[in-house]
Amino acid sequence: QVRLVESGGGSVQAGGSLRLSCAVNVDRGDVRSMAWARQTPGKEREVVAGIYIDGTTYYADAVKGRFVISRDTSKNTMYLVMNSLKPEDAGMYYCAADSRGLYLGPHQALNRRAYNNWGQGTQVTVSS
Repeated sequence: QVRLVESGGGSVQAGGSLRLSCAVNVDRGDVRSMAWARQTPGKEREVVAGIYIDGTTYYADAVKGRFVISRDTSKNTMYLVMNSLKPEDAGMYYCAADSRGLYLGPHQALNRRAYNNWGQGTQVTVSS
């Protein structure tokens, strides 16, 4: 069992920044690949950034150069720093983890179906 708890969401003006956190608790499983995904009403959940335990990162084109994903294994926490936020970045942001010990390559890391554990989400609002 893997428990993921997101925090750090809120409201920000366009151009501003936010840092999301995901607290990770692993009772059973081997978590090596993790990700942040977002979803807006009527749209499919999309993975915006992924990270492997060795620090390898992957980004969706929409956020590349603006978002930074990282993880602190000593604190069992993953982060997403979001800079230069745009109104289209608004949505519910979810933390995701694969607990099967898999290395997810560049394509799978940005595929929401590759992850078998999800948090409850934290809301991000961006006003123009």
